[in-house]
Amino acid sequence: MTTPQHAIGSGFDASSTAADVLRGIDLAGRLAVVTGGYSGLGLEITRALTAAGAHVVVPARRPDVARKELDGIENAEVDALDLGDLDSVRDFAERFLATGRAIDMFIGNAGVMACPETRVGPGWEAQFATNHLGHYALVNRLWPLLKAAADGARVVAVSSSVHRRSAIRWDDIQFATGYDKWEAYGQSKTANVLFALHLDTLAQESGSGVRAFSLHPGGILTPLQRHLPREEMVAAGWIDEEGNLTASHFKAPEQGAATATWAATNPKLAGMGGVYCENSDIAESFDPDIMPATTAGVCDYAVDPEQAARLWTLSAELTGVNAFAG
Repeated sequence: MTTPQHAIGSGFDASSTAADVLRGIDLAGRLAVVTGGYSGLGLEITRALTAAGAHVVVPARRPDVARKELDGIENAEVDALDLGDLDSVRDFAERFLATGRAIDMFIGNAGVMACPETRVGPGWEAQFATNHLGHYALVNRLWPLLKAAADGARVVAVSSSVHRRSAIRWDDIQFATGYDKWEAYGQSKTANVLFALHLDTLAQESGSGVRAFSLHPGGILTPLQRHLPREEMVAAGWIDEEGNLTASHFKAPEQGAATATWAATNPKLAGMGGVYCENSDIAESFDPDIMPATTAGVCDYAVDPEQAARLWTLSAELTGVNAFAG
């Protein structure tokens, strides 16, 4: 059954932290995979989940850095993974599959934002390849361990409000002509929403008990902005000339980690899935041709089941991976 794209009155808001949404929830005996769980929002998600009793596996492109950042956090382990390299995705998945450990929560948090034009693999645009295709392939390869979770696993895709910058560019997904870093980032974030939507549909059809969600974490100053020149962030009103945060609507990292943590764990979401969330609640949808770009919520094109199914088919063709084939 399709979950309505409407708020459910979660009791949380933009000021809630990951610790707030986990209060009273015991995750002892649960295993989570958090990509990029050693930096920015990912680090706060890892801290919150382990504090609630979960064991967290952190796949990291820089495993040595990840181990240093996670030093002192009990129940966190690191393994090597480069989401922009499908061979690395396969190798990580094979190592994890060999352990036989069921995955209760998967949070696809790692990503790259507004980078200079970069090509990976067979010439794929790096943001689409890393933010979407890498996570798509990883979840599909780990599917046997997700559906093995005793109480129904949850897959959470960290998207962004910047999905409003671009729908899927079916005529030029890889930006073969006219690269724009923000449109490319926006497309990859739309892909995250569509991925969660169709994964949830397929998971329900298979009777696996797995549910999937996507979300906007809010504006947060983290290492995700590493590709942005300071003058661009000053012009946007995010920081001042000295690098101090000036955007009043930005969240602290602990607040930015809340919605992903909520989507992965909150009991109010039992029996729900396939929806886009923000501020630790399900968001409303809107037509971007009618509503202003500043509107909160999710664009209609990002929660379109036909677009989601089309993207899944394309992703399977590009990566050669599809856990639901046949």
